[in-house]
Amino acid sequence: MEIKNVNGMKKERAVLAGLSAASMDERERSTEESMAELAALVETAGGEAVAWVLQNRQAPEPRSFLGEGKVRELQELIASHGCDLAVFDNELSPSQMRVLSEELGVKVLDRSGLILDIFAQRARTREGQLQVELAQYQYLLPRLIGMWKHLERQEGAIGTRGPGETQLESDRRHIGRKISKLKEELAAVRKVRGTQRRRREKNAVPVAALVGYTNAGKSTLLNRLTGAEIPANDRLFDTLVTTTRRLMLEPGREILLSDTVGFIRKLPHHLVEAFKATLEELTYADVLLHVIDLSNPEWEAQAEVVDDLIRQLGAEKTPCLRVYNKCDAYLGLLPRDRESVCISARTGEGTDRLLERLREILDRQGRRAALLLPYDRGALLDALRREGAVISVDYRDEGIRAEVFLSEALWPRFREFVRE
Repeated sequence: MEIKNVNGMKKERAVLAGLSAASMDERERSTEESMAELAALVETAGGEAVAWVLQNRQAPEPRSFLGEGKVRELQELIASHGCDLAVFDNELSPSQMRVLSEELGVKVLDRSGLILDIFAQRARTREGQLQVELAQYQYLLPRLIGMWKHLERQEGAIGTRGPGETQLESDRRHIGRKISKLKEELAAVRKVRGTQRRRREKNAVPVAALVGYTNAGKSTLLNRLTGAEIPANDRLFDTLVTTTRRLMLEPGREILLSDTVGFIRKLPHHLVEAFKATLEELTYADVLLHVIDLSNPEWEAQAEVVDDLIRQLGAEKTPCLRVYNKCDAYLGLLPRDRESVCISARTGEGTDRLLERLREILDRQGRRAALLLPYDRGALLDALRREGAVISVDYRDEGIRAEVFLSEALWPRFREFVRE
């Protein structure tokens, strides 16, 4: 029986291949874990991973990446399983991709191309579509020469979404102009985001950003804390565009909580660059909540990937609280360090402690104070409600007593009204 994907199209069958070479950077080497993740990525893209090979050797074969014997093994697997494509866990050069496509007789993708294809499927907003399109053009530009004659257009097939080869048959100048135009449009997106951010800064509303490996449970946690109804599915890259919701930390004290795109190992650098318009939110956040799926055996390596990308984005100095998620499914010894908290976003377990730790971190960046405002300066109370956090108000004979939380920016304006 023919198996179809969610779009009603025939599921493409993929054979996977990976290389662990001593000459490679350790993070670029394929492992059984990265191959399992690659299979999940193929499933996410709407395909089916039916077999895989993993080779260990001193260095990649310059012409075909894998050794001659492994290429023959791939040919046999493709024939026996009726595969439509071969997906490599490592990044291939344009010439290697061309050679492999000729020798294997099927479409060839590398990990970067597969991730870009998934992003092309998932992008729903104009901003997300712009970012994905830019990343695809930057990825495809060096692969123009001699590549397109080996590919057939299959509308909706894995690896053919987005710009597509028919548009890419034009010369490099055309592609260069397209990239420039996309960068201009994304600069406009940044400008809008900058305006929104300045408004938030003016209003002194703190921002907490959820970061983490893809499918760690960030959207589930956002829904749990804010009552939002953001789709939170058990699949990779379910969130592509930053979603922001208001969160009441305590009576009168509100913050903004942002859910960001999930990270993954070997994330194409074009995507990191293209998504900076979204990911730069991290550098303006007051605190990062690094959500870690503790039930995943690879959680330590995944956390390291996220920490590395945070450094790449220049947000390493932002206070960061590690949020160990899915603790209810973890059988080992739970982490107990000061800058972490264990929760279950699904059940809500530990979220009270999370909010308590979040308040403590934000308290370091501002001050709680008792103010006594004269009645003839009552308009200041309205300003506090707009720009600060009013915890409680008591109207007394001597004036308006307000328990407030003031950011460092607001402190000089209200210092004269502070009472012990």
